Amino acid sequence: MTLDVQEPTSSAASSHAAAEISITGLDKQYKTDHGVTHALSGINLEIAKEEFVSLIGRSGCGKTTLLRIMAGLVPPSSGEVQIAGRSLWKGSTADNSVIRNLGVVFQEANLFPWYNIADNIALPLKLRGMGKRERRKRARELADLVGLGSFLENYPRELSGGMRQRAAIARALSDGPDLLLMDEPFGALDAMTRDKMNLEIQRIALATRATVVFVTHDIEEAAFLGDRVVHLTPRPGRIEQIVPVGAARPRTYEVQTTPTFTNIVAGLRSALMKEEEEQS
Repeated sequence: MTLDVQEPTSSAASSHAAAEISITGLDKQYKTDHGVTHALSGINLEIAKEEFVSLIGRSGCGKTTLLRIMAGLVPPSSGEVQIAGRSLWKGSTADNSVIRNLGVVFQEANLFPWYNIADNIALPLKLRGMGKRERRKRARELADLVGLGSFLENYPRELSGGMRQRAAIARALSDGPDLLLMDEPFGALDAMTRDKMNLEIQRIALATRATVVFVTHDIEEAAFLGDRVVHLTPRPGRIEQIVPVGAARPRTYEVQTTPTFTNIVAGLRSALMKEEEEQS
């Protein structure tokens, strides 16, 4: 089966006037008790403004490491990450003025149980000194955006897993980030809730015009959400292929029945299965 893939070493968003994210020659090595672990090698990737890019690959391929480097949480060993034309890393220190343009959502919602939903959403704004009235207004706007407008006074324990993740997404959007980084945010949800959240994050991304990088181990989810799917190889993680999806937005789940979509999913699954066979 032949897929319309892009060369991983080329500019992946070369058709766009400017990249929101530009990653060049990125490597990451960890020192462990057993030696050096080479997590990422030679990552070159450009992501356009307002693009939605999915990252997939087998466990241990470096998807989360790459996302954490982009989030300013883990320094690269070498290479450069630029966001909106500005270098994220100065040696092993992340530039806080660049980080302010990022929102991050993890698999666990990580809400503070002693805060209600409004206060959880507005916490980043409180830490930056915004007044209570302004914070409350922003929290309500974001709660409405993610479908939690009626739950501002509730506490996390009173909400379902999907609703807690909505609150986590709202919190990540509280400061109006240009870039939203998501690390398997729906991995712990049941199938029906996950499907609903996939539709919701697509709607939210369109409404906020944010650039999104989305890590997932689910091939169908990656193709449904992504404008492009970036496939990382097993350790050390390298870009094996970049597959454009090409479906117009907003998407419904009917797109999954089209020949183009099924061919993309089948091709990616075949590539991952081949890697597993070669590693066994």
